[in-house]
Amino acid sequence: MALILNRTAAQGLASAPIKGRSLWADARRRFLRNRAAVASLVVLIAVGLFALLGHLAAAWSNEEIDWSMLGNVAELGAPSLYNGHYFGVDELGRDLFARTVQGTQVSLMVGIVGALVAVVVGTLYGATAGYLGGRVDSVMMRIVDVLIAVPYMFVLIVLLVMFGRSFLMLFIGIGLISWLDMARIVRGQTLSIKNKEFVEAAIATGVRTHTIILRHIVPNLLGVVIVYATLLVPNMIIFESFVSFLGLGVQEPATSWGALINDGAGQMQYGTLWQLGFPLFFFVITLFSFFFVGDGLRDALDPKDR
Repeated sequence: MALILNRTAAQGLASAPIKGRSLWADARRRFLRNRAAVASLVVLIAVGLFALLGHLAAAWSNEEIDWSMLGNVAELGAPSLYNGHYFGVDELGRDLFARTVQGTQVSLMVGIVGALVAVVVGTLYGATAGYLGGRVDSVMMRIVDVLIAVPYMFVLIVLLVMFGRSFLMLFIGIGLISWLDMARIVRGQTLSIKNKEFVEAAIATGVRTHTIILRHIVPNLLGVVIVYATLLVPNMIIFESFVSFLGLGVQEPATSWGALINDGAGQMQYGTLWQLGFPLFFFVITLFSFFFVGDGLRDALDPKDR
């Protein structure tokens, strides 16, 4: 009787459908088990919502001046829910909450757009160089080596001084160099997968070169690209903040985290610590969150860890 039951249970298990598990599903499970990465992702979502919806909670606009605060900002301009200045006011009597919202929007936009441009250009450039190989690869990578040797921050400062401070020049200056490291990383990964069976099968069936790169090479690089992109965004934010801290970033009345930190640092001697503290807080937690999320994605997508 027991033997019959065991056979029946075995037949039932054999007939039950086996659910497959994709590599992305496995990576998602690994990522969700990383508490630091998940908590950092929640923080990034909160910062993003603050940038998108923060203006709805602001009682003052970012350009509006509270004339009652002028002349005695150190005593009257502290954070208060009573007068609607949740983060206090700056030295000109402007609401710091509204300006922090705007600074968050600008800094995140520069970081995300700059990283997106670097990812697209660097991925296509590196995949093309790695797949074609030979002299084409040598020439393309020597161009990358020459550009990397150029002092990046010096070039960015010169461009902003010569052509004026604007979002366009900021994006151009950051985009000139930011894709180079991505190109080198993608090229190295492409060299390791271009001789795989699925690529050789595509070549044997007459698939064109650009189609192989876009449909076979690039999709297999998404893990590396995603991880590096999450680490590239904070670098873009740091670059923009450093330039704005030097006074060469966005122009007034627009602002960014770097400009706000610069203004707050200049007013510390007057005791208005809130002017430095709030922008610096958002700046620090965002950078750390991006780094932790990047580490979590790297651990989740690392093929050796599966």
